[in-house]
Amino acid sequence: MKFLIVGLLAGAALAAPGKQTFTGVISDEMCTAGHAAMRMGPTDAECAVACAEQHGSSYVLLVGKSVYTLSDQRTPAGFAGQRVTVTGVLDAKGQTIQVDSIKPAR
Repeated sequence: MKFLIVGLLAGAALAAPGKQTFTGVISDEMCTAGHAAMRMGPTDAECAVACAEQHGSSYVLLVGKSVYTLSDQRTPAGFAGQRVTVTGVLDAKGQTIQVDSIKPAR
């Protein structure tokens, strides 16, 4: 029985999704096509922050044409409009990244 439990736990660990790194721009879900339509501030960064704070829009990571919702909604505010590297686990079904860290991209 002990070996069965250890085997099941090991199998579950192997099946669990691993951490990935994503590089893109922090924006908000309302302005993924661009900030020109909303223009809630003079810059894309200020627009993203205003949309998040005033309209409840979620911060997202734009990677090419892909849009990923970020589980951490506090840290991205400091990186709005910037190119960053996000490390975390992707929930592909929900297109959400369970964020471990956000750092400026090199």
